[in-house]
Amino acid sequence: MTTECPHCQSTRITTRNVAKKAGGLIGTVGGTASGAAGAINGAKFGGMVGVAGGPAGIALGTLAGAIFGALVGGASGGMAGAKLGELVDDRVLDNHQCLDCGHSFSAKSS
Repeated sequence: MTTECPHCQSTRITTRNVAKKAGGLIGTVGGTASGAAGAINGAKFGGMVGVAGGPAGIALGTLAGAIFGALVGGASGGMAGAKLGELVDDRVLDNHQCLDCGHSFSAKSS
């Protein structure tokens, strides 16, 4: 089914996804911050794994573990935020916009 503008009946429609973009950004920042706590555990684990490589292995393992913890936190937070934002876009905001007349509307109103 093609989405039509309720104002001018055009089928040239785009989605704005404002909440999805904002949720993804906020989730990434929050996830990276919480990933810092995971980075501490990752650094400990990386240090233990790096023991076999001596002092350089411990340092490299600790750094790699910390970076990995922060990246995992940021990625998972970003995905969760984007999914939540997508729900807000679909159910609360006027997420569709007509490219012909500029009218914004939700899929329910079309």
